[in-house]
Formats: sequence, structure tokens, C-alpha cells
Amino acid sequence: MSSRPKEEEVRIPDVIYDNKTNKKYQKGNFLGKGGFAKCYEIVDLKTKEIFAGKIVSKKYLLKHNQKDKMTQEIHIHKMLKHTNIVTFHSFFEDNDFVYIVLELCRKRSMMELHKRRKTLTEPETRYYVFQILEGTLYLHNQGIIHRDLKLGNLFLNDEMEVKIGDLGLAARIEYDGQRKKTLCGTPNYIAPEILSKTG
Repeated sequence: MSSRPKEEEVRIPDVIYDNKTNKKYQKGNFLGKGGFAKCYEIVDLKTKEIFAGKIVSKKYLLKHNQKDKMTQEIHIHKMLKHTNIVTFHSFFEDNDFVYIVLELCRKRSMMELHKRRKTLTEPETRYYVFQILEGTLYLHNQGIIHRDLKLGNLFLNDEMEVKIGDLGLAARIEYDGQRKKTLCGTPNYIAPEILSKTG
């Protein structure tokens, strides 16, 4: 039985260079991974400011629709400015990767908080739900639907403020009453009425 040689994984460089701005970033701690992306702490070598770097290998962007999705995510995220949305700082690319420089949410996500704490008090729940609703209302007022809101995409900064992130499935609504028909999101979180196509 012959096995095909495993495709060599291109290594993310330790020092990441943005040739548009001449900024250099030191790759730091691994934060997590999603569909096609890996996230690391990245440090601006000049200012020492720490960001989250969402890094996507271009080998995942070979098909036209994959490139379009990446372009749409960047276009949508960079226009958003709200206290309850992860701040978009910049993006750039090299031969192998696309880099998105984002606000670092050091307290990780609501998912990690849930795993650590198991429960929240009623005042805490009210505090977090209010912020999630504020961020979601802002998105909707901008004509954006997130389409993958879940604990793992609700990040927490040092002040324990909620920041909605991971806009990889976000879409723009162009006119009132427009409906998106693409079935997407994280399977365990998709609403039953979406799965049954009744909502």
C-alpha cells in the first residue's frame, strides 16, 4: 500500500514583515486556531505593542470563492468601530500567508470563561448580555449579520468587556428585507429553524 507524501507545511516566520508599512512583528504565544486560521500574539518590534495576529495560509485560498470570503471578512471588519467589536488594526500578506492584525483580548473568550467558571451570576450575565446585544445592534445597524455568534467568538479584554470577533462568516445586507440563504455557522450552534428552513 503506497502512501502519498504529506504536503510540507509552510512555517509561519518568527518575525513577520509588513512591506506596506515596514513594520516588523515578533510572533509570540499561540492563541488558538479556527477553520483556516491560526492566531498568535504578535509584538510590534518598534512600539512593543501587542496584538492578536490572525494568520491564514494562502494554500487555503486557492479557490476564487475562498479568496472572496477572505477579502469580504477583511473589508467588513476594517470598517467596524465599536467598543464591543474586536478592533481591526491592519492586514498584509507575503508569499505564503495573509496576516490580520487585531486587538488582543487577553482574557480569551466567553467559552474559556464558561469552562473555568461553569456558571455566571445573574448580574454578570446581565453585564455580558447587554454588551453582546450592543455589539450585535451595532453590526445590524451597519447592515452586517455575523452568522456565527457563539461563546468562542465572544472575546474578553483586560477589563472583561465583551468583544465580538471572528467575522469570517459575516455578510452585508444590501437592502431591507434581503435574506441570506447560505447555510453556514458552527453546526452545534445553528438555530433549528435555520436547519429546517422554516425561519
